[in-house]
Amino acid sequence: MSQTIKRISISYDALNPSNTFTSGDLLHGRVTVEVAKDTKIDSLLIKFKGKAFVRWTERHGKRTVTYWDKEKYFTSEQYFIREHKGNDCDVVAPGTHVYPFTFQIPQQTLPASFNGTWGYVGYFLETKLSRSMRISSKDKVEIRYIPKPDMTDPALMTPQYGTKDKKMKLFTSGSVSFTIHTERMGYSLGEGIKVVADVQNNSSRALRPKYCLYSKHSFFARGRRRLNTHEILKEEGEPIAPSTHQTITKILTIPPSLTMSILICRILKVEYKLKVYLDVPYASDPEIKFPVVILPLAPSKGELGPPAPSFGFGDYWNPGQAGWNSAPYSAPSDAPFTPPPYTAPPAAPFSAPPYTAPSDAPFTAPPAAPFSAPPYTAPPAAPYTAPSAPSAAPPPAYESYALYPPLPNYSEKP
Repeated sequence: MSQTIKRISISYDALNPSNTFTSGDLLHGRVTVEVAKDTKIDSLLIKFKGKAFVRWTERHGKRTVTYWDKEKYFTSEQYFIREHKGNDCDVVAPGTHVYPFTFQIPQQTLPASFNGTWGYVGYFLETKLSRSMRISSKDKVEIRYIPKPDMTDPALMTPQYGTKDKKMKLFTSGSVSFTIHTERMGYSLGEGIKVVADVQNNSSRALRPKYCLYSKHSFFARGRRRLNTHEILKEEGEPIAPSTHQTITKILTIPPSLTMSILICRILKVEYKLKVYLDVPYASDPEIKFPVVILPLAPSKGELGPPAPSFGFGDYWNPGQAGWNSAPYSAPSDAPFTPPPYTAPPAAPFSAPPYTAPSDAPFTAPPAAPFSAPPYTAPPAAPYTAPSAPSAAPPPAYESYALYPPLPNYSEKP
């Protein structure tokens, strides 16, 4: 960094003790620039972006091939100083200058932050200060993102079953069969996986059940796949004597330091498998494998206040509410919402009788009286007495009507 620009840095405010962010959270921060003298700056901006990237090399004979790919999720930027047309530049005085910014993490499901052997999923804040005829000054920080758990997927709560039979040969005679049952597929970090094994040992040897939880990191580029597996924990149970039947329950605790599962990224996946098998001496081991989906670490009750409704994952999260990841900071903002009870009294006029009073009924009654008034029947009475008048001498009163004189003319026609 030049002597003119002494320092440029990015800092942001944490929302919780674990310093994580999730969909919809507001990210508040600031860019700090320290300059030694009056400095002309063409532009100063900050970017917030999320992306996944994979890269590795392979030897094919004498040729080394690099495989890589990337997937962009979003990019957003804010300008503090925007470049002007012509030679005009903003001049920044000596001293320390602080430029605040705010970004909102997109309201969509994104893969969790992850760093692997041949790829990563990252969310970064990058600032860049540009000056004419000078190397740009930059700074970059990474934030840790965890998605909101999706409880709409019924597969996460579906029990899993598996059965395996094996007939012994060579050094061991007989057969063995066992069935494995787990309560569900999805588990939070730090939670225990309950494994129930029903074993029928009809062989001539004692068999020991063993349990292994391991990870699978897959990276994809140009039609190729790079795989990395790693054992996370391995435990074993008591031996099962020959010609016996036993039901064994084992609890495997998921380490809280694991990366959560990533299943929605095109170029990399983070998967977990649970393998249960019987250790058979001098023979291949019969085994059953189940997929395990690792979900975010359950926040403590002290962080989130009242416990959320249970969905089978214990005190885990509050998935239906916005800002669940930043509950410690939203608590003070809830206080201003306590006054709404004072707005309840306006609802009283709605039930007050003056607005729904039966006094409307008397006002509808008077219109019925004019409807039955005799003035409407009086005019028809005169026309009904008029037809009897032609046999007598026409009264002077009827001579004034223009309709009646033509009547005698109809009788005069041949």
